Amino acid sequence: MCAPRLLFSDSDHRYIEVQTRFGRLRGLQSGGCRIFRGIPFARPPVAKLRFRPPLPALPWAGVRSALTCANAAMQPWRRQAESEDCLYLNVTAPAGNGPFPVLVWIHGGGFVTGSACDPAESGMHFARDGVVCVKVAYRLGVFGFLDVSPMLGHPYAGSANNAMRDVIASLEWVHQNISAFGGDPDRVTVGGQSAGAKISDLLMGVPSAASLFHQVISESGGADRIWTRSRSKAISREFGRVWKSPSNRSPRSILTAPAPELIDAEVSFYRHPPAHFPLRCEVDGDLFPRFPLEEIRNGSTRGKRLLIGTNLDESAFFIGPHPSHDPDDSELGNLDVRQFGPVAARYKQLYPNASADFRRIRSVTAEEYWVPSLRVADAHVTAGGTAYVYRFADAVTQGRFEGLVPHAHELPFVWDDAARLVPRDRGLAQSIHQLWVEFIQGRPMPVAGDAQWPAYNLRQRPTVILKPSPLIADNPANAEYRLWDGLMMR
Repeated sequence: MCAPRLLFSDSDHRYIEVQTRFGRLRGLQSGGCRIFRGIPFARPPVAKLRFRPPLPALPWAGVRSALTCANAAMQPWRRQAESEDCLYLNVTAPAGNGPFPVLVWIHGGGFVTGSACDPAESGMHFARDGVVCVKVAYRLGVFGFLDVSPMLGHPYAGSANNAMRDVIASLEWVHQNISAFGGDPDRVTVGGQSAGAKISDLLMGVPSAASLFHQVISESGGADRIWTRSRSKAISREFGRVWKSPSNRSPRSILTAPAPELIDAEVSFYRHPPAHFPLRCEVDGDLFPRFPLEEIRNGSTRGKRLLIGTNLDESAFFIGPHPSHDPDDSELGNLDVRQFGPVAARYKQLYPNASADFRRIRSVTAEEYWVPSLRVADAHVTAGGTAYVYRFADAVTQGRFEGLVPHAHELPFVWDDAARLVPRDRGLAQSIHQLWVEFIQGRPMPVAGDAQWPAYNLRQRPTVILKPSPLIADNPANAEYRLWDGLMMR
């Protein structure tokens, strides 16, 4: 491919062009970075391609503008321009020749919301530190995570995995094109937070995608957010009843109905869902031959590196800093109340002097994020992979979550977003951001003085506690972790 060509267009902006396999792109050079937005990595999944796996993007003639973000995927609570035509990515690259390592970032949002253009996750800090940052979009909600085959027949089998196929299609695009932006296709780190971390962890259990990445970053994830095929079909039948209810619509009308009507049905479906987070990927016997943790334990990511961790009080973000009741099924992602109850009772025995608030937040955090993340690390190192585990423990200093470390609190630290940090946290943010950069670049990660971040193992389970004075702890909260033995192991 041709080297980037710099064009001087006006006194305030400098434009740059790159040649990809699909055509020429024009982006912006600013602040030592090259920025390209709204790049198609697949054909629009509309009309006859609705609920179908993604197809490769089509080439274009001339120079395509890549100066603005594309529309976000269809989603409830509309706060931005949205469209079914959403399979685009954004590239922020260093203004140099490279080759640079690549971070492919998958946004969060519970599989139903989110955008690849969140300004709070700007790729410029990573690019300035020598990393090509690629932020990808994927189909959300019923468009990406609903198995519509019970409604439409066998040709649509496995459609609950279309969002994962979108992510894989973006990685294939990266493999074919990122060298045009100075990126190294052989040094690709896939990462994400929350739903994006869960997708990253699930991706580790997709054997056909193993050649597309060599490292993973997982912030508040786990490989648990996936159904059996039978459960996925049962979820689809429940959605079908919601879809039919307003005016006795036929099941096949979901193929041609306006996209906002499907979102309205999704909102109705979520008012009384058959399960917490009902829209998920499924073990279809094809993309997912079996549960991802089984694949990981059997070596699907052997030889790859993993950076994985959680925040100390994740669930406070969802159930509040002072939850007024014991968790119910609507707040549990992996167990039902019948399974969860005995574990929650043992929290009172383990922490007899702690408040009910503490025990509720801690137990739900463990069920949804902490234990699933450790299970991924356990499976990965069992099969010969290398993992680095953290627990983010820098508490919020003011506001509703004062004294807690809720879900998503680590994001401005990782992205070194000074606008969202209080002054006391800016030094810690620079340190954490640099640790992520070192991991992406494959270098040792100093965490406490001259001490390097130790590789995780099943004996000591060394964990870096990220706070203003970081420390390395062996088997932190080990008695609590043992409460979960035998649960969520698939």
